[in-house]
Amino acid sequence: MTFPSVLKIHATYQEPDYDCPWQARTPGTGTGSGIVLPNGLILTAAHVVANTTFLQVQKTSNSRRQVAHVAAICHDADLALLQVEDAAFLKGIPTLELGDLPALRDKVLVCGYPIGGNEISITEGVVSRVEVQQYSHSQRHLLAVTVDAAINSGNSGGPVIQENKIIGVAFQSLEDAENIGEVIPIPVIRHFLEAHERGLSTSIPGLGIRVQKLENSMLRDHLGLPEDFSGVLVSSVHFDNSAWGFLREGDVLMEIDGIELDNDGTVMLASRYRTSFLGLSHNRFVNEEIHLKIWRDGEAISVYAPLKPLRYLVPRSRYDVLPSYYIYGGLVFQPLTRDFLSTWDKWYQNAPKELLDLYYHGYPTPERRQVIVLSHVLADEINVGYEGLENTVISHVNGNLVGDLRELIDAIESSPRLLELKTSHQLRIVMEKSAADKAHSRILRRYRIHKDRSDDLV
Repeated sequence: MTFPSVLKIHATYQEPDYDCPWQARTPGTGTGSGIVLPNGLILTAAHVVANTTFLQVQKTSNSRRQVAHVAAICHDADLALLQVEDAAFLKGIPTLELGDLPALRDKVLVCGYPIGGNEISITEGVVSRVEVQQYSHSQRHLLAVTVDAAINSGNSGGPVIQENKIIGVAFQSLEDAENIGEVIPIPVIRHFLEAHERGLSTSIPGLGIRVQKLENSMLRDHLGLPEDFSGVLVSSVHFDNSAWGFLREGDVLMEIDGIELDNDGTVMLASRYRTSFLGLSHNRFVNEEIHLKIWRDGEAISVYAPLKPLRYLVPRSRYDVLPSYYIYGGLVFQPLTRDFLSTWDKWYQNAPKELLDLYYHGYPTPERRQVIVLSHVLADEINVGYEGLENTVISHVNGNLVGDLRELIDAIESSPRLLELKTSHQLRIVMEKSAADKAHSRILRRYRIHKDRSDDLV
């Protein structure tokens, strides 16, 4: 059995350096897998082509490679579409159609080029689970299929096939488990392809809320929830997300688009799988209106909210974008992101506890859209004594709360004679503005930094 439409992908990538955000890391190379679709595009995993500077694809039949580029990408769902520069390269390749969501214990084939091999590898597995899982590429919770076939480096982006139809894309393996792989299922793939075909945003929207389960009967009684109603308690609503202005803290979310939520936050998916309600987001598009049924003030009401991309106080892993940063008086400021946290080895253990708490528990508000971190102090006479304040959160400039990096820049550059910065722990940095202005270019030259801010802040 052969699948000539399964291609090997060769990627050259260059990742940004969040430790020194004004520069990039050394370029690297990697390989992955993809499959040619009937429309002539190549479906693969987003992490195979993230941060790439040069892409090539290769057929099993010969060693010649063809240059390709990214036609569409959805980092939320870890999916991408590639297009080759010479369409003749794919001429005559038989393609496979998309299938359906598999059932438990169905046999499937996982195809690809694991560990950089030149010959296609085809392994057989059985579907063992269909439920919402966390995608390691984006940290989003979306529907996934678990199979007992190994998915190794190089397999990523390769098709999972059942009865000569594509029913998924291999994208990650479970840690501390042998021969267990995870597959992006067909409903998520169809959503991505439809968004691309219709010219819509490929981002997967989210409500932007934090919820509490309502399995405790006393808690349900306290909320006045009738016995035949179920749902989850909204504990916080996050600024600039879909639910902002539509849901409130203390609401009980009972239904999403007519699908009932159980008290443990699960729903029935495809009438056969019980999984987290977070999995419902994979079939909705940004700017669509979503229908929510909630319990508020002793009655059930309907709410209709326009969907937005999911926004965090501390952004999760980002790709194909450069870090935001600003340098003044040798002080390097940047928004707190997961990418910045990952500059620590085993960051989830070793990064500063305050930053980790903001990552796991913080959420955006109108007053605070970003967390601004003083990441480095580039030593100079103007900032002597402040080097111990690296990796601390800056909360105020001249007594005023700063909600994002742009506000911090405006506050610094419009500062009068004295500039005062305050950290979240009430520590202070004071500089004479004229002296800091004079030191500015000197510090940039000393540390070979060409620009004092990232392009998005110019």
